[in-house]
Amino acid sequence: MTGAGLSAPLRWPAEAVWEALAAQLPGLSVEILPSLPSTNTALMERARQGRTEPVFLVAEQQTQGRGRLGRQWLSDGAGALPLTFSLGLVLEPQDWSGLSLAVGLAVAQSLHPQIGLKWPNDLWLHERKLGGILIETAHYAGLRYAVIGIGINIAPRPAEGLRTPPACLQELLPDVDAAQAFGLVAPAVALAVLDFCDQGLAPVRAAYQARNVLLGREVLCSDGRAGLARGIDAQGALIVQTETGVIKISSAEVSVRPAAGPTL
Repeated sequence: MTGAGLSAPLRWPAEAVWEALAAQLPGLSVEILPSLPSTNTALMERARQGRTEPVFLVAEQQTQGRGRLGRQWLSDGAGALPLTFSLGLVLEPQDWSGLSLAVGLAVAQSLHPQIGLKWPNDLWLHERKLGGILIETAHYAGLRYAVIGIGINIAPRPAEGLRTPPACLQELLPDVDAAQAFGLVAPAVALAVLDFCDQGLAPVRAAYQARNVLLGREVLCSDGRAGLARGIDAQGALIVQTETGVIKISSAEVSVRPAAGPTL
């Protein structure tokens, strides 16, 4: 602690991240801002104005963050601040299906072997949500600009108002802060996105399956269908064995929850 009860400022590894990726992402910038309503929203607005250069945008505090299906993801200042950042860049993959899975896998692999993946875009630790991913796209002058938002709980946070009990990274890495986590995650995510554009999901499908927390579990789909999760296909759809046969569910159609136990 420094000053009148204030935490020491974080030491963000912006230059190290830039150096690790400058050759693969010419024109890359790494921006660290003290506060933003939403890093995703900020980059989407830039893209619509024609600013489509590759960028990492980090907000030490995010006041109007969004998760999947419009749920909130906020940096409320309780304990160590969570890590909230977005990567924006022009992408032209042959198939966008499975991008969030490839990103989630890169985050998990860069941080700890115990981190699991809950389809389609959540990070899990011991049946609790550690973080999430939100991917949005904007079109400008014939280009498709992808904004990949990532939020990770660093320290314990209250569970009030949350659909799912939260986990935090300090359970696995007790001394880590948001800046250190960013230094681990950001290069891995960028390289995974570039690899996905070249090769799709197939090369990392087995690695995803190894961390898939739904694999072999009874699940309930939001449209009422239930069955046994059998993993993912080559495009990242969730395979579910129901009483009437096998179905495949894409992230755009339904959310998936376990039939029993805590809500996932």
